[in-house]
Amino acid sequence: MTEDEYDYEALGLVAGLEIHQQLDTATKLFCQCPTELREPEEATRQFTRYLHPTRSELGELDDAAVEESKVDREFTYLAYDSTCLVEEDDEPPHRLDEEALETTLEVAQLMDMHPVDQANVMRKIVVDGSNTSGFQRSTLIATGGSIETSEGAVGIEDLLLEEESAQRVEETDDGVTYSLDRLGIPLVEIGTSPDIRSPEQALEAAERIGMLLRSTGKVKRGLGTIRQDVNVSIEEGARVEIKGVQSLDDIDDIVRNEVRRQAKLVEIVTELDDRDASVGDSQDVTDVFANTDSGVIGGALSSGGSVTAVPLYGFDGIVGREIAPDRRLGTEFSDHAKRHGAGGIFHTDELPAYGVTPEEVAALRDAVGAGEQDAVAIVAADTDVAESAIEAVASRAQTALEGVPEETRGANDDGTTRYLRPLPGAARMYPETDVPPVEPDPSDVPEPELLTEKVERYQEEYGLGAGLANQVAYGKYMPVFEDVVADGIDPTLAATTLESTLTELRRDDVPVGKLSQRHLEEVFELAEGGELPNEGIPDLLTVLAKEPEQSAEDAAEEAGLGSAGEDEVREAITEVVERNEKQVESEGMQAFSGLMGECMGALRGKADGDLVSEVLREEIQKRA
Repeated sequence: MTEDEYDYEALGLVAGLEIHQQLDTATKLFCQCPTELREPEEATRQFTRYLHPTRSELGELDDAAVEESKVDREFTYLAYDSTCLVEEDDEPPHRLDEEALETTLEVAQLMDMHPVDQANVMRKIVVDGSNTSGFQRSTLIATGGSIETSEGAVGIEDLLLEEESAQRVEETDDGVTYSLDRLGIPLVEIGTSPDIRSPEQALEAAERIGMLLRSTGKVKRGLGTIRQDVNVSIEEGARVEIKGVQSLDDIDDIVRNEVRRQAKLVEIVTELDDRDASVGDSQDVTDVFANTDSGVIGGALSSGGSVTAVPLYGFDGIVGREIAPDRRLGTEFSDHAKRHGAGGIFHTDELPAYGVTPEEVAALRDAVGAGEQDAVAIVAADTDVAESAIEAVASRAQTALEGVPEETRGANDDGTTRYLRPLPGAARMYPETDVPPVEPDPSDVPEPELLTEKVERYQEEYGLGAGLANQVAYGKYMPVFEDVVADGIDPTLAATTLESTLTELRRDDVPVGKLSQRHLEEVFELAEGGELPNEGIPDLLTVLAKEPEQSAEDAAEEAGLGSAGEDEVREAITEVVERNEKQVESEGMQAFSGLMGECMGALRGKADGDLVSEVLREEIQKRA
């Protein structure tokens, strides 16, 4: 049976979503630092930390935090001229940002949620280095809403406001480097009820939530500003949390592949049970590979490492079985080994290969007492790593005998997933005593206009075509469009500039991402005031994108992009016509199209196209 043939209802598919969206606020959630991202090269200093799990109020340690702490790593943090003591965890956090809270309440309204009477900030233990404090601050704002999909309603269980983690810059064998520019950006987390029953409904629900978030006009856009986590289980499987789905379009594939993975693991349990399979004790098998030609194993041994092995009785042919596209049960084992510092594993379902000979495979089987129906997994690495990694493999193999493990997995770019850590428990949450509680008041918070409603209004009120109206409403620059049109800028000019002109410039490798709302507003003001012809807008935006420290007025003057007077326009056009006098005399008005482009080029965007067209026609008629 292929994944396309799965009957999701019969399998008992249950799924839910967690949507994490950065808010576009002026300052961070617990300090006054800006929310703009920086380049690592702009860092002015760095510092290091080691993080360890702490006990909850009840004295409990979270399993996920404990496993994370087993990997001894140094965390390096890149700080900037805007980095403050709160971000470094050298000063208590400030009060919850009011702008972020108001936006979160707008989101709550769009999903018919009920704000809590009092919002208390909690600490959530995180020791992977993504927060300098060793925990993330999170606040429950609203509960009990719902959204509609074509397959039925999906409940919204909770809406939280929390701080974004630091951005991972580089990872080495010794540790991880993080950038503090992203740490503390306000983030909303939306958790659905486990009401989703198909991959298609998961995608539709995510699209609906994304549309509602963008309707506020107060969320950040672009890669990494929104992340989707998916919780998936089937009746005979287990709940698995899949973290970090970057592209919304991948959600349905993620769900399909996870259903397939769990279904295959359930089949494997039955087969292993029929074989009376078991997991043996791990042992050192370095002597077997003393004269190996394998580059991986030989490299580990030449560095003073060792080879460890675990016999998997009854596992022959199963370790190499595919459970998801291009992923096998052995890949699952390898994920666990990698968590302990190993590069991966070899197993007898894929050997001889990679320089390992048939004779070495036979000797390996003899060394651990494995027969024809058995498999053997090995790890070659530094001795401490090899020992801990093979124990992790043995533990995962034991789980394969029992069923599908509950765990947290990471999303891969190809729609598959990899093991990250155990599922977190309640022990990771405890109250934040440095931030006072707030009482959310939704009474003064306006309900945002939905993007679907904006599309209709842009057509009716501003006369935009359906396609352009849709592009603007769903585009990154929708808030800019709303602001400049409210200030009297022509809606068609604003829309075409923001959606067409900027897209064309981006395709020409102009760094339009460096253009701020201030730049765009100033350009529109110059055009509306007659100081810049519409044809000069692309050139001015190009200059500003390359030199963003300038004002639009200064850039236009420096580049000679000011609006030309009628006398200057007529003089330039006359020169073009006289230069092409013979063509004009022979072709008459048919020469217009070719000369129009030459005239616009001569004026270098300093004149409105309608004026150039009018004067050119007059000059041609004089000579025709």
